[in-house]
Amino acid sequence: MSASSPPLRLFLGGDLMTARGIDQVLPHPGDPQLYEAYVKDANRYVELAERRNGPIARPVDFAYVWGVALQAIARHRADVRLVNLETAVTRRGWPQPKGINYRMHPDNLPVLRSACIDCCSLANNHVLDWGEEGLLDTLSGLDQAGVRHAGAGIDRGSAEAPAVLPVAGGRLLVFAFATGDCGVPASWSAGEGRAGIARLADLSSSTVARIASHIDAFRQPGDRVLVSLHWGGNWEFPVAPEQTRFAHALIDEAGADLVHGHSSHHVKALEVYRERLILYGCGDLLDDYEGIGGHERYRSDLGLLYFPELDAAGRLLSLALCPTLQCRLSLQAAVETDRAWLLDTLNRLCLPFGCWLRGDDAGELHLHWH
Repeated sequence: MSASSPPLRLFLGGDLMTARGIDQVLPHPGDPQLYEAYVKDANRYVELAERRNGPIARPVDFAYVWGVALQAIARHRADVRLVNLETAVTRRGWPQPKGINYRMHPDNLPVLRSACIDCCSLANNHVLDWGEEGLLDTLSGLDQAGVRHAGAGIDRGSAEAPAVLPVAGGRLLVFAFATGDCGVPASWSAGEGRAGIARLADLSSSTVARIASHIDAFRQPGDRVLVSLHWGGNWEFPVAPEQTRFAHALIDEAGADLVHGHSSHHVKALEVYRERLILYGCGDLLDDYEGIGGHERYRSDLGLLYFPELDAAGRLLSLALCPTLQCRLSLQAAVETDRAWLLDTLNRLCLPFGCWLRGDDAGELHLHWH
């Protein structure tokens, strides 16, 4: 790759949950029956959202749920668009005994193409909610839709293999893994002849060494490497020290150029380490939680669209963030007071990592670092 290669522009999102209420408002709603302790019909989540923010005309088109994100993605001219798809895409299978099970009707998969999503991380705690049949349908549906994926597969080799995305001047390799502390049981691990996800047993140095060896086996000169991690709990602002050590080691020892963390339902700190970007928790990109109370101080209704630019060597050139508000199961522009909350919160969280953000007149935030 030439040093004069154009910057690589990415769109990164956190957890994309298009099941339950969102699946019900899309053009092809699936079976609304749920197996949760308190809610038995997915339409209840639509009703809760409408009770809080007003009516939703059904069915909506596939672009509706993306709202202002579509304009932001087009404005930033992203070369690769990557999200963590936190739902099974299936009509088959049986709900696993875990309390909450997400699935989207396969005919609603155009919701991904409406935003031109190129790649999905599947290493998370919901992609196997409907068992192996549901996972196999998800893999097949994404393949048929032309959406690359990483982090799950028909066996260990395919689950741990990267998604390979051609970009100007080379390739972007996307590896995806999940940890047990975000609710992924060990039984979901892909194995020899067993479908599942790429699950990490721990964040130890031996795990880093295994990932480094794995990346080396696929990496070619000129490749840039993104590691997507589903890790940690749903509600916690502090970054665990072991997560910081692990992210640094992925850069130092495994050669990762960007660490894309998710699982928390709210935004978390950012870091620029050795000129490489670490997103410790991207928050939820889209879900159907807007009518549910209980964690208001985390403002999970507010989110960010992440637009990093990397140079030919994978170093971070810039990061723009577009603040969003989930309203009526759609992404809307965050208002000034909400943008101020995000800016203040992120600056407090990022201060220990030596970086900070500033807003611009267009309502976006921009990362600065030492």
